[in-house]
Amino acid sequence: MSKNQLLSERHYDIHVFCCINERESGHPRDSCSARGAGELQAYMKVRGKVLKLGKRVRINKSGCLDRCELGPAMVIYPEGVWYHYQSREDIDEILEHHVIGDKPVERLMLPPGQSALTPAMPQTH
Repeated sequence: MSKNQLLSERHYDIHVFCCINERESGHPRDSCSARGAGELQAYMKVRGKVLKLGKRVRINKSGCLDRCELGPAMVIYPEGVWYHYQSREDIDEILEHHVIGDKPVERLMLPPGQSALTPAMPQTH
């Protein structure tokens, strides 16, 4: 089977992985869970159903994605686009623009190699 055949027969068109890793309080890298990732992932899953994304989109919890300092973090495949998000509004924007509209949300994207939040991406706790 060719790569193109495999891609056209994917089980999901879009797969979202939301880190909900939890570390002990005070850990130097912190964790996505401590920044509200669990509640935001649950909201994203519900919104996906409300928006009737159906079986073509899968929104999953994940363990550590190793971008702890940038959390909450998610990655969306097949593109491999990484996001930092903080609110339900961020989730709505990612779903509406990236997942439905196929246009990444640049203001929330995490570039490769980024290891700290910028002032435009304040940490939330």
